[in-house]
Amino acid sequence: MSKDTKAKDLDPDQLYFLPLGGSEQFGVNFNLYPHAGKWLAVDCGIGFASDRFPGIDILLPDISYITDRQKDLAGLIVTHAHEDHVGAVPYLWPRMRCPIYCTEFTAAVLKKKISEQPDSADAPIHIVKAGDTIKLGPFTVHFIHVAHSIPDTCALVIETKAGRVFHSGDWNLDPAPVLVGPTDDATIRSFGQKGIMAYIGDSTNAEVPGRAGSESEVEGGLTALFGECRGRIAVTIFASNIGRIRSIARAAKQNKRHVALVGRALHTMVGAARDCGYLDDVPDFLEAEDTDSLPDERVVLIVTGSQGEPRAALARIAREDHQHVSFKRSDTVIFSARPIPGNEEDINAVRNNLVAAGIKVITPNDTEHKIHVSGHPCRGEIGDMYNWTRPALVVPVHGERTQLEAQAEFARSCQIDNVIVPQNGSVIRLGPASPAVIDHVPTGLLAVEPRRILPADHPAISERRKLQYTGTVHATVVLNKRGELADDPMLSTMGLLDPEDPRDKRFERDLLLEIEDILADLSPKERQDAELVQEEIRVGLRRVVLDALGMKPKATVHVVFL
Repeated sequence: MSKDTKAKDLDPDQLYFLPLGGSEQFGVNFNLYPHAGKWLAVDCGIGFASDRFPGIDILLPDISYITDRQKDLAGLIVTHAHEDHVGAVPYLWPRMRCPIYCTEFTAAVLKKKISEQPDSADAPIHIVKAGDTIKLGPFTVHFIHVAHSIPDTCALVIETKAGRVFHSGDWNLDPAPVLVGPTDDATIRSFGQKGIMAYIGDSTNAEVPGRAGSESEVEGGLTALFGECRGRIAVTIFASNIGRIRSIARAAKQNKRHVALVGRALHTMVGAARDCGYLDDVPDFLEAEDTDSLPDERVVLIVTGSQGEPRAALARIAREDHQHVSFKRSDTVIFSARPIPGNEEDINAVRNNLVAAGIKVITPNDTEHKIHVSGHPCRGEIGDMYNWTRPALVVPVHGERTQLEAQAEFARSCQIDNVIVPQNGSVIRLGPASPAVIDHVPTGLLAVEPRRILPADHPAISERRKLQYTGTVHATVVLNKRGELADDPMLSTMGLLDPEDPRDKRFERDLLLEIEDILADLSPKERQDAELVQEEIRVGLRRVVLDALGMKPKATVHVVFL
């Protein structure tokens, strides 16, 4: 396959699907639909960096492919306000400079995020609602309400002359949501009867049988569980789960407890929800410090950090370095969320800190009460969606390879013959010609630093990663005009020595002797060559460390001539 696919190379009579993020991983969702020389983008989200990216918290999809075609980008549609679907917009919109379309709550969250990124201040945000239809170049887009763990979530029907696509976004079939109505199956069925060429669908729970359940059950479960707890209760959730926040508030009221928010993201999301009228029946929340005057048995804290994020409120409290909150042995911490795959180690680290401090920890597996339901469809719900949409083709997205393949297998078991499992960068022809992967374009990730955005494979990040494992040794050598030492070499190390350990002091002397031996072995002429001296000493220092410690550190040498 070629390294690049030009827009002009695509048949204008066909409709294509091209994910640049969100297929093969959770997060960084960014999807493109090319047709008739124009492009439609759907979602633009972040991912959270692992230890492989030292100094980096946030990852973005690399959208260079479409920024090279920016003049043909008809618009960006954001299906809902979760970070993995909207969080990258403030960072990347200056590279797209296209109109943005989203629902009211999503717009409220996005505007708060954009206020922190001045380069995106002039982004045109157009508010739509479920049931609306917009036309963007050759694309006619219908917004359909679906239930999810955040308000104002929409699936999309994208119509073109080439055919009709159902893009699910995130969804489930909660029969009794606590904020808005259930998924609009009647509208979905009506489009299914008209004919759906392709279903591009959420794979998060494709391995899970049955159904996700209802948020209304969670309210009852939390109410009962709160009644069993003594002391303060802390509930950790996804900050964006407004329905869960409402359930916690109502469960607290039933148990005569007051609720405080702990974590910046919670304040942002709750502010957007109140602006949109979603929490009108919930009293104002307290600040964490306001609960000091209340009896412990009258307090519920909603806390960010359900995924073990080291900088989130729960992890900081567990490490005893939060400014306003500390836990007591009589307190209970409830995880009203399940781990996103890949976060288990961080979550366990937080739980271990809590348990070591004598705090009672309750997860969804530790109680008979329903304290969490997923916002994503399980197999029973995916089967219903297939029946409603009757797609000729299924393309699983939103998940790692395991989840994508699980939905592919399930689709085939439902007698859907055409199934294509994408990779990021796959150029998939949806129709009307036979569905197929026709090419692959370059993709990647971007890393967000405090003052710049870098490719995730930037040498600076790679070097940091290496330093995590190997340490460093640095030498400054001052030579006179004859190439002789004018002073003792200056040596510094990181991650290798303990300056208080006598054995390490001897090892440091070995490094200094190595420098002297190398210089003694060089001829007077060679000692006049700064680059040669630097390289000989660099190799020698690495050799000494390798022989002594079995490690190959990053070694740098500065040679100064007087």
